[in-house]
Amino acid sequence: MEPALRLGAGVSKQEIREKIWDYMEAQNIADFPRPVHHRIPNFKGSSHAAERLLHLQEFKMSRTVKVNPDAPQKNARFLALDGRKTLLVPTPRLRTGLFNKIVPPPGATKEILRKCATSQGVKNYSVPIGLDSRVLVDLIVVGSVAVSVKGWRIGKGEGYADMEYAMMVSMGAVREETPVVTIVHDCQVVDIPEELLGDHDLTVDYILTPTRVIVTGCTRPKPQGIIWSMVSDEMMKRIPILKNLHFREKKAGKDITLQKEHLAHLKTSQRRAPLQNPGQIASVRPPDTVHSSHRDDERITSKTESSDVTTVYVGNIPQDARVSDMKRTLRECDAVPLRLNWQGAQGRAFLDYKDRATAEGVVSSLRALSFSGNTLWVNLAKKQK
Repeated sequence: MEPALRLGAGVSKQEIREKIWDYMEAQNIADFPRPVHHRIPNFKGSSHAAERLLHLQEFKMSRTVKVNPDAPQKNARFLALDGRKTLLVPTPRLRTGLFNKIVPPPGATKEILRKCATSQGVKNYSVPIGLDSRVLVDLIVVGSVAVSVKGWRIGKGEGYADMEYAMMVSMGAVREETPVVTIVHDCQVVDIPEELLGDHDLTVDYILTPTRVIVTGCTRPKPQGIIWSMVSDEMMKRIPILKNLHFREKKAGKDITLQKEHLAHLKTSQRRAPLQNPGQIASVRPPDTVHSSHRDDERITSKTESSDVTTVYVGNIPQDARVSDMKRTLRECDAVPLRLNWQGAQGRAFLDYKDRATAEGVVSSLRALSFSGNTLWVNLAKKQK
């Protein structure tokens, strides 16, 4: 089956998200809650798509199933409870822990089980599961904004599904062969360039849509645990369970260098030697963008610009972020530009540096940096018009 949406060359993750969200709204495929932008989108036919779980041997054989808490997976949660399976649901944004175990009242009817499967039911009928619970998950159901037939997945951009899986690996709750299923509308199945994927990105083994079951046969390795060099101090504060896991892995003798320490090491290394393979740095092309009016350009230094000036694109900036926060972050990372072109309303900024080598060093230093809760997208910008 041909993808309903065709994506152009050099597309970014965020462009893919926006195209799918826009398409689902324009075609009235989207379902409550709407608009679906910045969510794992609910869609008409999601319950029917979830029913395809009943035909998967892995679901039939499973005893413990982890299902994400988003609306499109509500029927998947019900089917797990109705099948008398142990249902684990991640706590929203991992604020208070990793899992909640849904415990329906004794003798619960199907009607009660359906209530237990709702977001309110998850709150009313659950008990927390700690890191020492020795739980073993047999099947994982995640939401997606986009997915490819090869099993490559894009979420809504906050990274929680990836982090949840990495945490489960760290606590021994999943194995390499634990199947991962996603439930999406057919229009969400698109071609995703492999270069957009990172080591932290979760892949899927089965895609369930209202019309079909796709067996991806994905051989790309799933995350092997938490990549601590991508974890910021802010994330440690926002997700308390990370501190516990960090302490445990430190005791186990693992590399638990956090992002700030990792960046400091990178900057020291860059001062000692030039980049060995700068061509690998800008693997994702940002969208075409024209500089906005001069009042949005903030000159940070008084150095004379030359024809070698190279621009760095910074995306996925939260809309409530302030330019002063960005300036402070750039100073802390020794990445102060000649000029900062702030386009916060569009979630992006452009940074001018004196030459390509300097810009490539900044890309390397800032990539995967957490800023106001979002992981920044940092690449060399296309030549400005």
